[in-house]
Amino acid sequence: MKAVGIIAEYDPFHAGHAWQIAQAKRMGARAVAVCMSGDLVQRGSAALLPPWVRAQAALLSGADLVIELPNPWACLSAEGFAAAGVALLSALPGLDTLVFGAEVPDTEAMLSAARILTGPCYAQALSKELSQGLSFAAARAAAVKSLAPGIGGLLDAPNNNLGVEYCKAILNQKSRLRPFAIGRRGADHGQTTPGEKGFASASFIREKWKAEGTGPLAEYLPPQALALYRQNQDQVLDRKAFETAVLSRLRAMTTDELGKTRGTKEGLENLLANTLRSACTLEEVYAGMKSKRYAHARLRRYVLDAALGYTDDLPKLPPYLHILAANPVGLGLLKEAELPADTSLARLEKQSEAAKLAVLAHCGGADLAALCRTKPQPMGQSYTRVPFIINE
Repeated sequence: MKAVGIIAEYDPFHAGHAWQIAQAKRMGARAVAVCMSGDLVQRGSAALLPPWVRAQAALLSGADLVIELPNPWACLSAEGFAAAGVALLSALPGLDTLVFGAEVPDTEAMLSAARILTGPCYAQALSKELSQGLSFAAARAAAVKSLAPGIGGLLDAPNNNLGVEYCKAILNQKSRLRPFAIGRRGADHGQTTPGEKGFASASFIREKWKAEGTGPLAEYLPPQALALYRQNQDQVLDRKAFETAVLSRLRAMTTDELGKTRGTKEGLENLLANTLRSACTLEEVYAGMKSKRYAHARLRRYVLDAALGYTDDLPKLPPYLHILAANPVGLGLLKEAELPADTSLARLEKQSEAAKLAVLAHCGGADLAALCRTKPQPMGQSYTRVPFIINE
């Protein structure tokens, strides 16, 4: 590998992420480009810290370029999240490899699973499993197991599952990127206890930070990142404020408006509208909508999409490269980029109608998150925030 891409949330950036970047460089990568979620994340919430803080932490800890995965795609399911990230990194001609963490780092097995998911027999197998009343994720895993028992188990682990989606996106998009799985080190995804010495999951770090501040986190964070986080303590997400902001938007919407939300089917908008009549917390909303058909994470994403007015009118894939942080090596990766690339969203939104729609939707999510920081921020910071660029 000569230059690699990584797709990540970095919520927040921690020692395991720094280890992955360093590992890629030890294997020969001269440059690492990261496609990082913006203000929103896959679990249907806002990130702990704003994107410019997380991007700077990544650059100071080994990355060479950080581009933003715009908010409408950052809060999609694994399939949509992976497809968007692969599309953006594939627009950088200098990259040859997509590196990602996995519980079982068997790249060939993941490619085999991806070929099944894109093959002619999968749809029928999935339909059969869904008819049993399984959630989509469970039905998907069961369908692959029925077609290839030896590799179907890969989909039982979250990072393996995401890795298969990366492989699938590479195949579907005929990307030049080659997938390369690296074994996760230190702690499992979502692990609520520390892992090996010096490593912990992002979930553990977020909860520890909420309960005790940054004091106990020094062993789990690169020094540069820890210093940066301490400087930006007033930008930490206020979860209660976020919950109130989302609920207030939802309560003001009609059922018809909810029905325009992307992914609406089988009366989801009616279920949400009915649940909102009595729910006073987001957890009560999710609990009121819960069924075997829809996983909790799916409902969280749907609720956030509804609050932000994200509809199927949005482009299928992000139409631009928004640069959050870069050094000279990273800036070199932008040469001959196959999508418009800029540090300015104001300039990017002028590139096309699709870009305008994407930027407006992105900024809606950013402005919601900005209002819900420990120290609330004004609107429009996605346009005005200066990127972190190292020129020497």
